[in-house]
Amino acid sequence: MRRLVRAAAVLPALALGAAACGSGGSKPAPAPATSSPPATSSPAPGSQPPSQAGAAGTLVAVNGSKLGMILTDSQGRTLYLFEKDTPAMSACDGACASAWPPLTTAGTPQAGTGVSAADLGTITRADHSMEVTYHGHPLYYFAGDHQPGDTNGEGSTAYGAGWYVLNPSGNKIDND
Repeated sequence: MRRLVRAAAVLPALALGAAACGSGGSKPAPAPATSSPPATSSPAPGSQPPSQAGAAGTLVAVNGSKLGMILTDSQGRTLYLFEKDTPAMSACDGACASAWPPLTTAGTPQAGTGVSAADLGTITRADHSMEVTYHGHPLYYFAGDHQPGDTNGEGSTAYGAGWYVLNPSGNKIDND
C-alpha cells in the first residue's frame, strides 16, 4: 500500500515536469525582456574610480567645481595631472597608481563640450594600458574623491610631486 501512495505522489510531479518541458514540435519561448541597463565599466557615483582599462573612446568633459571649470570624466569625476610625469611617460605606478588611478581607454579618447580634441592623446603605460593625456599631461583620478566634483587631491604632494586639477586649457589649477 505504501508503494501505491508513493507512486501516486510521484507520478503527478513527473507529469507536471514533462508538461513544463513542452513538446518537441513547439518553438521555445523567447527570453523575457529585462529593463536592466547594460553593464558599463564606470562605477556608480560615490564609488572608487576605475583602475583598469576604461571603455573604448573614454570621454573627457568640462564641469564646474569649487575651483572653477575643470576637466572630468563623463561621470563628473575630477581628473588630475602629476607634475613628476613627462608628456611621453607616467611616473605613477604601483602604490601610486592605486592612490591615483590613471584614466585609461581602449580606444581614441573623445572630447566633450569645452574640451579640445586636438589636445587629447594617449601614452602607453608600463602595464601596456593606454592612459589618456590632455595638453601633454597624463590624467588621473584620486581615490580620495568619493563623489563627482570632489577635488580632495588638489595640491597634494604625494609620491614626490604636486597633483593638480586641470582647467579646460590643460593648465593646472593651483589653489595655493
